[in-house]
Amino acid sequence: MFSYYTVFKDETKLDINYIPSRLLHRLNELNLLNQFFSFVLRFPGKMSQRVLVSGKVGTGKTVLTQFFGMQLVREAEKRNINVHYVHVNCRECRGNMLHVLQRVLQRFYPNFPVRGYSLEELLQTLTSVLDEENAYVVLTLDELEYLVEKAGSDPIYQLTRLQETRPPNSPHRISLICILRQLEILKKLDESTRSTLQHNIIRLKEYSKSQLEDILNDRVSLAFKPNTVLPDAVSLVAELAEAEKGNARFAIELLWRAGKYADANGLSLVTPECVRMAMASVYSTVRKTDIASLSLHEKLFLLGIAKAFKQSEKAYISMGEAEETYRAVCEEFGEKPRRHTQLWEYLKKLSILGAVATRKGSTGARGRTTVISMPWIPAAQLEKELYNFLNKEEASG
Repeated sequence: MFSYYTVFKDETKLDINYIPSRLLHRLNELNLLNQFFSFVLRFPGKMSQRVLVSGKVGTGKTVLTQFFGMQLVREAEKRNINVHYVHVNCRECRGNMLHVLQRVLQRFYPNFPVRGYSLEELLQTLTSVLDEENAYVVLTLDELEYLVEKAGSDPIYQLTRLQETRPPNSPHRISLICILRQLEILKKLDESTRSTLQHNIIRLKEYSKSQLEDILNDRVSLAFKPNTVLPDAVSLVAELAEAEKGNARFAIELLWRAGKYADANGLSLVTPECVRMAMASVYSTVRKTDIASLSLHEKLFLLGIAKAFKQSEKAYISMGEAEETYRAVCEEFGEKPRRHTQLWEYLKKLSILGAVATRKGSTGARGRTTVISMPWIPAAQLEKELYNFLNKEEASG
C-alpha cells in the first residue's frame, strides 16, 4: 500500500475559509463590533445597525466578522434569542442583490427558488419569514465593491431603508456589516445611500511582521506535526508577507505551500529553503538574463551566498558569513577575492536585482550588522544556475 511521510497534522487549519478558535491582534476591533451590536442581545428588535469594515487584502476583515458572528450567535442561543449571522460574498454573487437575498432566504428555506422574484418581492418575503420565525439577521456583505460597481445605489438603499416600508413599531429584523477594501468606493453611491452606511467605521491596519509571526505560529500548532516547522521558516514567511502589505492570507497560503514542498522532497522539516521554493512558485523574480549580466565576482559572491543558505537551515546570514563562503568559492575557481568595500557594492546591486534582501541586524562591536536573506529563489536552484554560467565562462575563457 502506498504511504508517505507528511509534515501536516491537519491541512484544513490553513484553508482560507477556516475560522480560528481565537482571534489574534484584532481584539480591539472585535470589541468594537460587540459594542455596536450589543443591542441585538440586550434589546432585540428595538433597532438595527450598520457597520463598515475596511482594510487591505489580508488584514483579517473576513475572519474578524465571521469570528464575531459565531460569538454573537452562541451568546444569543444562551439567551434564547433567534439570531442568525449570514455572511455573503458579493463577488461570488456577481454583484447581484437578488442573489444575495436568495442566499439569506435559503438559510431558512434551503430549497427556496433562485428565480422569479423581484428585489422588492424578495425583501418583503425575507421580512415575512423573519417575522414568522421571530428571527433577527446580521447580514455581512463581503467585498461590497462588486455590489456597488454592478448595481449602484438602489439595491443598497432599499436594503438599508427596509424598516421604513414596514408597519409602525415593527421589530427591526436586519442589521448590516459591509466589508470593503477602500472607503473611496462609496463615492459612487448617491448621498442619501452613503449617509445610511457611514456612521460606524472600523479600519483594519496592515499586520506587522511580529503580528504575522504570531498568527503563523498559531496556525503551525494547529496544522503541522510538532517540531516540523523551523522558527526561521516562520520568520521568513512573515517577512515576505509583510512586504506584501501585511497580508496574513498570503502568509498562511505561503506556509501551506512550503509544507507541500517539504512533503514533495521527502523532508521531515519545513525549512527556509522550502519557503524559498514556495515563493518561487508564486513569483519568479530573478531571471537568467539578470544573472548573466552580472560580473564574474558578482556571480561568485552570489554563489557564496547561495551556498551559505543551502548548507544551513537558516533564513538569514550575516555579511561575515557571506564573505566567508565567497572566499571559499573564489578558491574553488582560482580567483583572488575582492575587498570588503567592493563586496558591499555587490550586495547593493544584488539587492536591487531582487536576488537577495538586506536589513539591519543586531548591534555589534563595529556597529549594526547587516543581515542577508534570500527570500525569492531556492538556494539549490540558484547555485545550479550560477555553476552553469560560471563553468561556461571558464570553458570559453
